Formats: sequence, structure tokens, C-alpha cells
Amino acid sequence: MEKLVNVYFFGKKYEVPESLTIMKAMEYAGYQLVRGCGCRNGFCGACSTIYRIKGDRELHACLACQQKVENDMYVATLPFFPLVKQVYDIEKIKPTEQIMMQLYPEIYACIGCNACTKACTQGLNVMQYIAYAQRGQYAECAEESFDCVMCGVCSSRCPAGISHPQVAELSRRLYGKYMAPETGHLLDRVKEIEDGKYVSLIEDLMQKPIEELKELYNNREIEK
Repeated sequence: MEKLVNVYFFGKKYEVPESLTIMKAMEYAGYQLVRGCGCRNGFCGACSTIYRIKGDRELHACLACQQKVENDMYVATLPFFPLVKQVYDIEKIKPTEQIMMQLYPEIYACIGCNACTKACTQGLNVMQYIAYAQRGQYAECAEESFDCVMCGVCSSRCPAGISHPQVAELSRRLYGKYMAPETGHLLDRVKEIEDGKYVSLIEDLMQKPIEELKELYNNREIEK
């Protein structure tokens, strides 16, 4: 029989198999997860969770679908990690240093504690991409933050109240809209879609059984 460990969910003790992730352990214990489930494979950021181990005063943050349970783990989930999302029209703003000052001025209050980087569930150098954003280096910020899943854990540990994922998203949008080189084949494909070239093909796919769709997907030609 698989070894069981003691885990505390919201203060209540449960014995669960040690091979389970926090998310699966909660379901094993009888919790019905209706929020914070997301993709369940570690790339959507929906299941941000905080925990600590008995005898250890440090508070840890993780994604519940990635982190395995440990003995004497105390777990608490939150419905969301608060982020400030400014409203803007990407068609009207430009990639200047001033736009970041206008929309997210709190990034200039960064004290360089690096708590954001230490907390990142994806292992990103968060403080570095914020530094790029401060200097208006949006291409570098976009590259450094490319794997961000918007879980918000970094912001939960920030004493300056910076919404790091939103800063990164703005940088990526500015880069994609104004700085990245145009991809001709993508523009051509969008035009073909708008002209209705693929309507009949899509309708045909919608009529196929699921097994045939799987076969088509697994043997598709992948663009290089």
C-alpha cells in the first residue's frame, strides 16, 4: 500500500498518498474543486496556493497542480491573487518609457528585494523583467517574461504592490504590436480566414467523429 502523509487543508487533517499533487490530494480528501482548477497541468496559473510545513515558519507559494504533498503540510488556497489591471487601447498607446509611468507607476517603487523572483512558480527572473520595463526596454521585458502564466504569486510577495504579470503583458503587447517584425505568412492566413476560405473545411471537421479528429491531429503537418 502506498505510504500516506498527513496534510492539513484549511486546518483539517487528512491522510493522503504521498505521490499526489496538492490538487489531487484535495480531491482525494473529498473537496470538489469548482474554482482554481484550470488546465491541471501547470501552465495556466489558476491554482495558486500557499502552504507551510510544520516546524518551518517560512510561507511557500506554488501551483497546486505541480506541487506534491509533504508530511505535515498546511495548505490554504485563495480565490485569486490581487492584481491591478489598467485599461488601455493598444491601438492608441505607443512603446515609450512614459506609457509605463502612466499605467504602472508603482514599478518605480521597486526596492530590489527579489521576493518576486523567488516566489515565481515558473522560475522566471521577475525582478529583471521589471527592470527592463522601467527602462522602456519592452523587447527584453517581453522575452524575459514570455513563460509567465499570470498566476500572480510574485505580486502577492511584493512590498511595493507591483502587478508584475500585468506589466509583463503590457510589454509583450507593445512589442508584438509595434516592435516585432511582421510575419507575412500569418497576415496572409488571417486574410484567407476573413475571406471564408476555410469555412467548408471547418464545417467538414465538425461532422467527423472524435476518434477521426484525434487521428488527424496526431498526424497533422506541423509548420516549421
